[in-house]
Amino acid sequence: MNRYLVPIMIFLVGFFAFQCGSNTQPAPGNKASSDSTQSKPKSDTVVMMAGINSKGIGRFDSIQLTHPLDQKMAANGHDIYQAKCLACHKLTDELLVGPGWYGVTKRRTPEWIMNWITNTKVMLDKDQAAQADMVVCLIRMPNQDLTDEQARQVLEFMRKNDGEK
Repeated sequence: MNRYLVPIMIFLVGFFAFQCGSNTQPAPGNKASSDSTQSKPKSDTVVMMAGINSKGIGRFDSIQLTHPLDQKMAANGHDIYQAKCLACHKLTDELLVGPGWYGVTKRRTPEWIMNWITNTKVMLDKDQAAQADMVVCLIRMPNQDLTDEQARQVLEFMRKNDGEK
Protein backbone atom coordinates (compact mmCIF):
# COMPACT_ATOMS: atom_id res chain seq x y z
CA MET A 1 0.00 0.00 0.00
CA ASN A 2 2.87 2.41 0.78
CA ARG A 3 4.24 2.12 -2.74
CA TYR A 4 0.96 3.58 -4.10
CA LEU A 5 0.79 6.38 -1.54
CA VAL A 6 3.67 8.49 -2.96
CA PRO A 7 2.39 8.55 -6.58
CA ILE A 8 -1.14 9.33 -5.37
CA MET A 9 0.15 12.21 -3.23
CA ILE A 10 2.20 13.59 -6.15
CA PHE A 11 -0.85 13.39 -8.40
CA LEU A 12 -3.10 15.13 -5.83
CA VAL A 13 -0.59 17.93 -5.17
CA GLY A 14 -0.20 18.52 -8.91
CA PHE A 15 -3.95 18.38 -9.47
CA PHE A 16 -4.72 20.90 -6.73
CA ALA A 17 -1.86 23.18 -7.77
CA PHE A 18 -3.27 23.24 -11.30
CA GLN A 19 -6.81 23.87 -10.02
CA CYS A 20 -5.71 26.75 -7.80
CA GLY A 21 -3.87 28.59 -10.58
CA SER A 22 -5.04 32.06 -11.58
CA ASN A 23 -7.79 32.21 -14.13
CA THR A 24 -7.78 35.55 -15.89
CA GLN A 25 -10.77 34.67 -18.07
CA PRO A 26 -14.23 35.12 -16.54
CA ALA A 27 -16.54 32.16 -16.70
CA PRO A 28 -19.08 32.17 -19.56
CA GLY A 29 -22.10 34.24 -18.60
CA ASN A 30 -20.19 35.85 -15.75
CA LYS A 31 -20.32 39.64 -16.05
CA ALA A 32 -17.23 40.19 -13.92
CA SER A 33 -14.16 41.43 -15.71
CA SER A 34 -10.54 41.77 -14.79
CA ASP A 35 -9.38 44.57 -12.48
CA SER A 36 -7.74 46.45 -15.33
CA THR A 37 -10.99 46.82 -17.26
CA GLN A 38 -13.33 47.56 -14.36
CA SER A 39 -14.11 51.21 -13.88
CA LYS A 40 -13.31 52.37 -10.39
CA PRO A 41 -15.75 54.62 -8.55
CA LYS A 42 -14.83 58.25 -8.54
CA SER A 43 -14.69 58.23 -4.77
CA ASP A 44 -12.50 61.36 -4.51
CA THR A 45 -15.19 63.38 -6.29
CA VAL A 46 -17.95 61.82 -4.20
CA VAL A 47 -16.06 62.52 -0.99
CA MET A 48 -15.28 66.09 -1.97
CA MET A 49 -18.81 66.95 -3.07
CA ALA A 50 -20.35 65.30 -0.02
CA GLY A 51 -18.55 67.61 2.39
CA ILE A 52 -17.49 70.73 0.55
CA ASN A 53 -20.03 72.98 2.29
CA SER A 54 -20.98 70.71 5.16
CA LYS A 55 -20.32 71.66 8.75
CA GLY A 56 -20.66 68.06 9.86
CA ILE A 57 -22.46 66.87 12.95
CA GLY A 58 -21.43 68.18 16.35
CA ARG A 59 -21.22 71.27 18.48
CA PHE A 60 -19.08 73.34 16.09
CA ASP A 61 -21.17 75.49 13.76
CA SER A 62 -18.83 78.48 13.49
CA ILE A 63 -15.03 78.54 13.69
CA GLN A 64 -13.13 81.82 13.61
CA LEU A 65 -9.85 81.22 11.82
CA THR A 66 -6.83 83.36 12.57
CA HIS A 67 -5.22 85.42 9.82
CA PRO A 68 -2.29 85.19 9.76
CA LEU A 69 -1.85 81.63 10.91
CA ASP A 70 -1.27 81.18 14.66
CA GLN A 71 2.20 79.61 14.62
CA LYS A 72 2.09 78.53 18.27
CA MET A 73 -1.21 76.72 17.77
CA ALA A 74 0.16 75.11 14.60
CA ALA A 75 3.28 73.94 16.47
CA ASN A 76 1.12 72.42 19.21
CA GLY A 77 -1.02 70.82 16.50
CA HIS A 78 2.13 69.34 14.94
CA ASP A 79 3.05 67.78 18.31
CA ILE A 80 -0.45 66.28 18.59
CA TYR A 81 -0.20 65.00 15.01
CA GLN A 82 3.08 63.26 15.82
CA ALA A 83 1.67 61.68 18.99
CA LYS A 84 -1.79 60.64 17.80
CA CYS A 85 -2.19 60.93 14.03
CA LEU A 86 1.12 60.07 12.37
CA ALA A 87 0.55 56.30 12.47
CA CYS A 88 -2.45 56.56 10.13
CA HIS A 89 -2.14 59.88 8.24
CA LYS A 90 0.59 61.27 5.99
CA LEU A 91 1.06 64.98 5.43
CA THR A 92 0.89 64.41 1.67
CA ASP A 93 -2.26 63.42 -0.20
CA GLU A 94 -1.19 59.76 -0.05
CA LEU A 95 -3.49 57.26 1.63
CA LEU A 96 -1.91 55.33 4.49
CA VAL A 97 -4.52 53.84 6.85
CA GLY A 98 -6.46 57.07 6.71
CA PRO A 99 -6.40 59.74 4.01
CA GLY A 100 -3.43 62.04 3.61
CA TRP A 101 -3.88 65.48 5.12
CA TYR A 102 -2.64 67.60 2.23
CA GLY A 103 -5.51 69.70 0.90
CA VAL A 104 -7.98 68.73 3.62
CA THR A 105 -8.64 72.37 4.55
CA LYS A 106 -9.54 73.05 0.91
CA ARG A 107 -11.93 70.07 0.74
CA ARG A 108 -13.61 70.48 4.12
CA THR A 109 -14.91 73.38 6.17
CA PRO A 110 -13.18 74.18 9.47
CA GLU A 111 -16.40 73.25 11.29
CA TRP A 112 -16.52 69.85 9.59
CA ILE A 113 -12.90 69.15 10.53
CA MET A 114 -13.47 70.15 14.16
CA ASN A 115 -16.65 68.09 14.39
CA TRP A 116 -14.85 65.14 12.77
CA ILE A 117 -11.95 65.28 15.23
CA THR A 118 -14.16 65.62 18.31
CA ASN A 119 -17.26 63.64 17.29
CA THR A 120 -15.87 60.87 15.10
CA LYS A 121 -18.34 58.08 15.93
CA VAL A 122 -21.47 60.14 15.27
CA MET A 123 -19.95 61.61 12.11
CA LEU A 124 -19.17 58.11 10.79
CA ASP A 125 -22.70 56.97 11.59
CA LYS A 126 -24.60 59.97 10.21
CA ASP A 127 -22.49 62.35 8.09
CA GLN A 128 -22.56 61.77 4.34
CA ALA A 129 -19.01 63.02 3.73
CA ALA A 130 -17.57 60.88 6.53
CA GLN A 131 -19.41 57.86 5.15
CA ALA A 132 -18.03 58.60 1.68
CA ASP A 133 -14.52 58.63 3.19
CA MET A 134 -15.17 55.09 4.41
CA VAL A 135 -15.45 53.99 0.77
CA VAL A 136 -11.83 55.06 0.33
CA CYS A 137 -10.34 54.13 3.70
CA LEU A 138 -12.44 51.14 4.83
CA ILE A 139 -11.31 51.67 8.44
CA ARG A 140 -13.16 53.66 11.08
CA MET A 141 -11.06 56.34 12.72
CA PRO A 142 -10.90 55.75 16.47
CA ASN A 143 -11.78 58.59 18.80
CA GLN A 144 -8.53 60.27 19.85
CA ASP A 145 -10.10 61.94 22.92
CA LEU A 146 -8.81 65.38 22.00
CA THR A 147 -10.08 68.45 23.81
CA ASP A 148 -11.67 71.24 21.78
CA GLU A 149 -8.46 73.26 22.20
CA GLN A 150 -6.32 70.37 20.94
CA ALA A 151 -8.65 69.84 17.98
CA ARG A 152 -8.34 73.54 17.13
CA GLN A 153 -4.55 73.24 17.28
CA VAL A 154 -4.66 70.26 14.92
CA LEU A 155 -6.84 72.30 12.54
CA GLU A 156 -4.29 75.13 12.63
CA PHE A 157 -1.53 72.63 11.83
CA MET A 158 -3.61 71.28 8.92
CA ARG A 159 -3.93 74.83 7.59
CA LYS A 160 -0.16 75.28 7.83
CA ASN A 161 0.36 71.95 6.07
CA ASP A 162 -1.88 73.23 3.26
CA GLY A 163 0.29 76.33 2.79
CA GLU A 164 -1.63 78.94 4.82
CA LYS A 165 0.55 81.79 6.00
